[in-house]
Order: sequence, then structure tokens, then C-alpha cells
Amino acid sequence: MSDTVIIFDEIFLEHEAGWRHPESPSRLKAIKEALEEDPGTSSLNWHQPRRATEEEILYNHTRDYVDLVRRKTAQGSSSLGFPDTGINSSSWEAALAAAGAVLTGVDMVMQGRARNAFCPVRPPGHHARPMMGMGFCIFNNVAIAAWHAMKKYELERVLIIDWDCHHGNGTQESFYSTSKVFSFSIHQDMWYPFTGRRSETGDGDGRGTTMNFPFPAFTGGEEIIPAFTRHLVPAMEKYRPELVLVSAGFDGLQGDPLVNLALNVEDFVLMTRIAMDIADKYANGRLISALEGGYNLDGLARCCTAHVKELMQLS
Repeated sequence: MSDTVIIFDEIFLEHEAGWRHPESPSRLKAIKEALEEDPGTSSLNWHQPRRATEEEILYNHTRDYVDLVRRKTAQGSSSLGFPDTGINSSSWEAALAAAGAVLTGVDMVMQGRARNAFCPVRPPGHHARPMMGMGFCIFNNVAIAAWHAMKKYELERVLIIDWDCHHGNGTQESFYSTSKVFSFSIHQDMWYPFTGRRSETGDGDGRGTTMNFPFPAFTGGEEIIPAFTRHLVPAMEKYRPELVLVSAGFDGLQGDPLVNLALNVEDFVLMTRIAMDIADKYANGRLISALEGGYNLDGLARCCTAHVKELMQLS
């Protein structure tokens, strides 16, 4: 068994969200170069993902929305018709591959072919709602992976940790009324998409399985890490997840051009370590992380390298 794998497809570089758009192919080029050049990560196995099937996309999205994405990309449109979701003719294939990468990760860890996986994908996913794209996201990669784990492997408890600086509203919406997925998020308060209040804790059968921690601008790790150690870790003692999925956004790094948290690289290492500890304790180490945001190219590359090294237990 290979302990840590990278799941990547060159099609991710062909998706374009718009001229000089911050969510650009340069992000993945920077990550790929950093991982290939660092002595600690240069020997990692890179796996080609399969494409998600339409049936798998429909686990989380409506037929009308999936048909819209297919139609708009086939027409060569520059937008899905939502204000912040740009596309090009390659976006349909890239989005299927992005979701498929996380599905591939789930299959590999559930079948014992890897202990954990990092999926540097684009387009990202955590803002994509069941009926619409949003915030640079087309399909909700991590949400689709959670559904896949529940349907194919009959898991009853999946943990999603989202440390992107923006709240993953699409992910929360997908699982707000079920206890089969526990959604934990840290994010910048009073910032796009203006959801994720502490009072949003789930509904019906899902009451208590949504946990949000919004933080004011310029908050650093000293204040943010305790949300993990004092709240998430104790909650998992009762929940006992069978799989850990991470929406790994690195836009909380101090100096990101789009947001204003003040985390450093070591903070992301600590968050990774906590996620791994939870996976080790309850889920036989099974963890898949998928890239979300992060728009300072140098910082993004450094964070992803540190994140992968922690997954490999090299730090």
C-alpha cells in the first residue's frame, strides 16, 4: 500500500474562469512544480483520476443544473449565468475530472490502496450548491465524494473539515439535515458567501452535526487552532467518523490577495495533523483532501507542500 498519493489530471489546467481571474491554471502549475522539486515529495506517486459519471454528479446536484453546465460549456459560454462562475469549453471535462479525482481518492483509501490522498483539483467545489454553481465552483467535489462513500461503501459517518477562508455554503447545504455527514468549518466572518454563522448547527436528523467557526479579519492561528482542539476533537469522540474529507483551501494564509485571515504555513500543518489524528483514531487513517482556494501562488505552493509532507508524516 502506498501511504500518500497525489491525484491529478492535466485537464485541470485547461479550465479557464476568465481573463486574469484569480482562480487560474497558474495555481496548479505552482503546486505541481513545488511538489516535484521538493526532495521530500518528489518521489510521490501521481495518479490519474477517472471521470465522475453523471450519475455520481447527480448524487449532489439536480438534473437541470447538470444539463445547464453541459449545455453552456458545449456552447463555449464564458459563464454559467451566475455572477462569479466563469467557464470555458474545457470546464465540463475538468469539472468531471475534479469530482472524479476525489472519488478516486475515496476508492483508493477505502480499498486499502492508499492511506491518504491529496487532490490538487480545479475547478474547486465547496460553494457549489445542488441547484447552482457559485464562487468559482461548478460541482461540489467533496460533497460528491461523501455521497459516494455512503452509497458505495455504506459508511454511516463522514467528517468534512473545511479550512478555506470562505465558508463552504454548498457543502453545508448538502448535508444540513443528515447526521451521516458532520461538517466543520473555520472561515472569515462577514465575508463571501456571508453564511456559516455559529448558530447554523444543522436541522432535523442533522441537528448538531454542523459546526461553524467564523473569525474576524486578521485572526491568526493562536485563535483559530483552538476551534479544532477544543471543539472538533471532543465532538469526534462521540461522532467517530469512518472517513475524513478535507476541503483544503489555503487562502487563509496571511497575505492572500482575496481574503484577510492571518494563518501561517505551520498553522496549516497543525490543522493537517489534527485531521490525521482524527482519521487515525477512528477511520483507519482514511483521509482525502481536495484543493479549494488559495491565490498567493508562492504561499499556496508552500502550504500545499507542507500539507503533503504532513500527510506523509515527514514534518
